[in-house]
Amino acid sequence: MSQGLHLSQKMSLSQVLAPQLQQSLALLQAPTLELKALVEQELQQNPLLEEVDVAESEEAENTKNGEAGPAEAADPAEPPADTKFDPATEKPTTDPVDDFQAEFEKLTQLDQEWRDHFAQTNLPLRQTQEAEEKRQFMFDSLVAATSLQENLLEQVRFSDLTEEQRPLADMIIGNIDDYGYLKTRDEKEKNAAPASLETVVNDLTMSTGLPAEQLRKVILVIRTFHPPGVGTCNLQECLMLQLERSDRRDTLEYRIVKDYMEALGKRRMPEIARGLNRTVEEVQEAVARIGQLEPRPGRAFLPDNERFILPEVFVQKVGDEFIVTTNNEHIPHLRISNTYKDLMAQADSSAEVRDYIREKIRAGKFLIKSLHQRQQTILNIGKEIVKRQREFMEKGVAFLKPLTMAQVAEVVGVHETTVSRGVSNKYMETPQGIFEMKYFFTSGIQTSSGVGLSNTSVKDMITEMFKIEDPAKPLSDQEIVKMLKVKGIVIARRTVAKYRAELNILPSNLRKVY
Repeated sequence: MSQGLHLSQKMSLSQVLAPQLQQSLALLQAPTLELKALVEQELQQNPLLEEVDVAESEEAENTKNGEAGPAEAADPAEPPADTKFDPATEKPTTDPVDDFQAEFEKLTQLDQEWRDHFAQTNLPLRQTQEAEEKRQFMFDSLVAATSLQENLLEQVRFSDLTEEQRPLADMIIGNIDDYGYLKTRDEKEKNAAPASLETVVNDLTMSTGLPAEQLRKVILVIRTFHPPGVGTCNLQECLMLQLERSDRRDTLEYRIVKDYMEALGKRRMPEIARGLNRTVEEVQEAVARIGQLEPRPGRAFLPDNERFILPEVFVQKVGDEFIVTTNNEHIPHLRISNTYKDLMAQADSSAEVRDYIREKIRAGKFLIKSLHQRQQTILNIGKEIVKRQREFMEKGVAFLKPLTMAQVAEVVGVHETTVSRGVSNKYMETPQGIFEMKYFFTSGIQTSSGVGLSNTSVKDMITEMFKIEDPAKPLSDQEIVKMLKVKGIVIARRTVAKYRAELNILPSNLRKVY
């Protein structure tokens, strides 16, 4: 058979997710802030959808629960009945939809009743709109934080650099990472060991063809910028520059950083003391002052410093019971707009217009249904978490129990992946604080008494053991194993070492204080 491009046809069976199901899963996985953006996008694409004010939605719900009235026709809190959703299979059924003509006639009759109802209740719509405009103006006024590179470029404008040197400064600042260190190409691409000033200058000279002395002068000017230590090539240069800029060149800590950086990293205090002819106590005091310096000058400009968390689930203790509720205040409340009824009531409405409206009604009702399904799924998951982690809610992290998503999925009646989507990037406010919902799903360790214990609880125990250790005789990993065995927890030494590394706790030889 000759080689080349050929066209051929074949038939195959494959499973694909329907667009509506993809939308439903996306709504379930999205946190509240992202959910509002997704709903806003749907509002722009579907003219038949409109967002209802929370106060209006609550009044409609109260009217429906009390005496049936006009609000009953457009209650946004009631999910539509045209599409059924099976949480066990997560597939919408294909039951017939409502009789649209009958619905249009009914809504046309209730249209005037709606308007009379709002006129009688005299809702402060204007005030609500003004409050929403002010709130939106506040969000629009929020600006992104200035990055480290933008801050340095701004300082270039007010520096003594010449017009010929400023393009070089822009190029050099582009090679400074988010932590404030000047990197070579090899460091960026291969994550190589930190370079020195000469290495960086040679690298820039080879890549640009510019004189090394000219590049060195510009780098030294950038090192005078704020924050102190920016533009250095390694930790030693960074610490030395900070000490120099604070007039501490003649101090003990400067000599330690300059001549004993390797021993300092390994906390060999006696070795440093002998080399400098000082006592161990003096060296420890100097090391403590070194610890107050900033090893990452650009840390203050990192974008992740400010994180706004909006809990999806609230847990409150009322009496002896824990009440679980979802955050419905920030969830958009939607309904089908009344405007389309006028179009359908017109005798000259074409079949094309009616088909378009029918399509948008189906899409709008499924979106409303998906929002309610999302809230109910998250609520069910939250209730099951609280039920299984009751001791944690009462006593704290040490009583966190092992829990898997499969266990919750079996009780809630959904697939395990649905639970994963339901807790993704979502937070729960509990009596013990705010925790990510994934925090409650941990593997377990079997104790000698047969009770399962979460590995998070074991880490918390290990942390407490390290806090009360004697700094002069720090606990080794093997000693931690023995202490845990006394409490009925049998784990290997390598597991303790793994947990200690995850907790960012140094080995015993580096924690020792002489």
